Amino acid sequence: MMVSVLRGAAAGAAGTTALNGVTYLDMVLRGRGPSSAPEETAERLLGHAGVAVPGRPANRRDRLSGAGALLGILTGVAVGAAAGAARRFGWRPSRTTAVLTTTAAAMTASDVPMAALGVSDPRRWRPRDWASDVLPHLAFGLATTWTLDATSRA
Repeated sequence: MMVSVLRGAAAGAAGTTALNGVTYLDMVLRGRGPSSAPEETAERLLGHAGVAVPGRPANRRDRLSGAGALLGILTGVAVGAAAGAARRFGWRPSRTTAVLTTTAAAMTASDVPMAALGVSDPRRWRPRDWASDVLPHLAFGLATTWTLDATSRA
């Protein structure tokens, strides 16, 4: 079981790298700035947990930026680990189904907390907002599934 979860976690890390790569490519191509949603989500989660973020405003912003990035990595690794565990328990969908399921799981794991915390409201997103969310998560689903397939065959 542990080997399957670790393979999944490694696949989730690969997927997270793909997601970040597609996100940064989008920023380069469209000339857009980074999203503040990860750091706002981290700030609200820490606030709900009663954890104060220390420092002067600039240091505090930097800490929250780092916390947001770490939260994204943790989410990707956790979704990958869950995919590895699901395979261990016999889940063997087609590759397309695995990619789409992993994509949806990653989107759910990131978008639902943001919506629940009031950071973002997907009901108000425009088509380009959805594209900015779906395409990187699709890259995550592809890379995670392909990596999990490759490591499972090895």
